Amino acid sequence: MRPYVVVNVAMSADGKLSTRERRQVKISGQSDFARVDRLKAGCDAVMVGIGTVLADDPSLTVKADECRKLRRDRGENEHPVRIVIDSTARIPSDASILHKGEGKRIVAVSARADSQRVENLKEHATVIVAGEGEVDLALLMEELGTMGIQRVMVEGGGTIIAGLLAAGLVDEIYTFIGNIIIGGRDAPTLADGPGFTREEDFSRLTLLEAKQMERGILLHWVVNNQ
Repeated sequence: MRPYVVVNVAMSADGKLSTRERRQVKISGQSDFARVDRLKAGCDAVMVGIGTVLADDPSLTVKADECRKLRRDRGENEHPVRIVIDSTARIPSDASILHKGEGKRIVAVSARADSQRVENLKEHATVIVAGEGEVDLALLMEELGTMGIQRVMVEGGGTIIAGLLAAGLVDEIYTFIGNIIIGGRDAPTLADGPGFTREEDFSRLTLLEAKQMERGILLHWVVNNQ
């Protein structure tokens, strides 16, 4: 059985995750940061795409002491498994996600990834080969399920989220919408990639909660997968 997948993003009022240069922008504040930390601490794994790693160099660790303690009390590592979707094994060997904080790392690559880079990656992470030209997300999720990973939080970017939505692999979405407009037709959004052209292919959502937070609003959606 595949893991339960929760997407979490912060976006501007016009739906942008960052600038067109992929420069990270502070959209939410401490209250939302704390919420995300709790959400992360409650998951078995956190997933991002290689674009997010190259642009932001995140560690994806749990920040709050109390959240790390809760995980230790459950007999878990302080930090969830960190997963990177990286079809061609481009992740730098010194990326923070491979070194900061205890816990398991997984890098998912495709069969076309350079074999030497894959071997080098194995010094820092478990490497899963799923798919030929690009990472097959459905196949990867099945593999994660067999590894005992039951709940995955996805933090971006838009290409990975779009791929997961298209494959019917997302169960919930949290979107914090901040009080800024970033603009730019090339700035990343929650669901990038080619997009859907047929109405029957659109991802349909049910709104569970809308809550004012800081100077924005937090929306909590469930995805109506068929």
